[in-house]
Amino acid sequence: MNNLRLLDLAIIALYLVAMIAVGVYFARKNKNPEQYSSASGTIPGWAIGLSIYATFLSSNTFLGVPGKAFGTNWNAFVFSISMPLAAWVAARYFVPFYRSTGEISAYTHLEKRFGSWARTYAVVCFLLTQLARIGSIFFGIALTLQALTGFSMEMIMLVTGVCIIIYTVLGGIEAVIWTEVVQGVIKTFGALLILYLIIENMPGGVGKVVEIGQQNGKFSLGGFAPDFTQSTFWVVLLYGFFINLNNFGVDQNYVQRYHTATSAKQAAKSIWLCVWLYLPASLLFFVIGSALFAYYQVHPELIEAVKLKVAAERLPLTATAAQISQTASQLLPSDYGDKVMPHFMVTKIPTGFVGLIVSAILSAAMSTISSGMNASATVFTADIYERYWNTKLTGRQMMRALHLGTVVVGLLGMGTGIAMIGIKSVLDVWWELSGIFAAGMLGLFLLAVISRQTSNHEALTATIIGVLVILWMTFSASLPDNLVVLRNPLHKSMIIVVGTLTIFLLGLLLTRLRRNRLAVGATHNEVQQTA
Repeated sequence: MNNLRLLDLAIIALYLVAMIAVGVYFARKNKNPEQYSSASGTIPGWAIGLSIYATFLSSNTFLGVPGKAFGTNWNAFVFSISMPLAAWVAARYFVPFYRSTGEISAYTHLEKRFGSWARTYAVVCFLLTQLARIGSIFFGIALTLQALTGFSMEMIMLVTGVCIIIYTVLGGIEAVIWTEVVQGVIKTFGALLILYLIIENMPGGVGKVVEIGQQNGKFSLGGFAPDFTQSTFWVVLLYGFFINLNNFGVDQNYVQRYHTATSAKQAAKSIWLCVWLYLPASLLFFVIGSALFAYYQVHPELIEAVKLKVAAERLPLTATAAQISQTASQLLPSDYGDKVMPHFMVTKIPTGFVGLIVSAILSAAMSTISSGMNASATVFTADIYERYWNTKLTGRQMMRALHLGTVVVGLLGMGTGIAMIGIKSVLDVWWELSGIFAAGMLGLFLLAVISRQTSNHEALTATIIGVLVILWMTFSASLPDNLVVLRNPLHKSMIIVVGTLTIFLLGLLLTRLRRNRLAVGATHNEVQQTA
């Protein structure tokens, strides 16, 4: 059933048309690959900062974070707290490095340091990360619009995906950045509007939200004990630092933006602008989740429809109403957290405002997807097509490769989103997949940048062992009970921490051992010559 009024539909349609129009407008300027991929270095730092902020503020944040806060607490907010330290490292070391190389791809340097295998490995990790990110975002937007329109999630992903592909293919990175500037403002306004409407409908207002939140531990940042088997404060802090360092320092989505800035100083400023915008914005979404929890504690009858729907999805089609009702009564808030905000929008937000908020959610999805598509197309063209198939691409051929790469990544991302239908928490899935794919890439890159003495052989050995560790930590949970001693005892968020450190530290150790052997050999030769 379609729950959107004509005015809401008109606002959403107008927004989609406007995004395509932006792509058409910037298409006139994209006459060469440099303009398409880096805007020829003409974008001001504040616009890049807003663009990075909008990329962080994806639909995973818009829907997944309130769902997480509704189902558990504010433990995931520690991820945001870790951002300033990662930003400092990136602004101090990575931005000047990338600007000095002049390479549009973040991974070209790996081949110069360790050979083609390193570049190819990082590219594969990056592309898998992007598919996971784009798929989870497609899933999140489809989850919301299905509740509002009644259309199938597959149809919603197809329609929104086509619109995103069109304006990204036409407009290039400049269209992506300037639309993200607008989208960042729309998203923030939409979140503030949702919070206002929740509080407006809440008996007792803010005071009641705080009271219920405190009673149910909703504001907890997690335990502070040194326990790395649970999602404690320290586990999320470590996970957040390594993921954010990967984002700011290694991810092509962000590295490519540094090249669009007028100077290295402007690029560094863009990182800090993103951090100081995202910290309060992410807190806002946790507040929304806690406010929704309090609202439905006061009005538990208003959430029954969501619980019944989730219960029905978990049971066979032949299940009776009594069985569905019994299963619904046993559900925990974490079982249906992602569906709460769409439900509130359907039932409590006035006509017209729904269209604005859906446009905000669409903008959250479109900004991250479009930037991921553009970055992936750049990596595909520079690191795969041009590297292995055609080393002498003309400008026109490179533009065709960029356009084709954008379309292919968009279609694969939609397929990934469709494959995710039925998952419990979109934020959990994204965190787990990104940690797995990013761990090896970040460890190898740190080894390349920090240790100038590490050789190709040592880096390859460290990477192979690191990948084996990552695979063990990821899949050992499925080992049979008689092999329980071989299971990974750490929390899954520690995969990127352990994987990154394994590659980096093992590479340093192997380098040190080689240098010691060479020193001993040199000393031995000197002794023999003296004798």
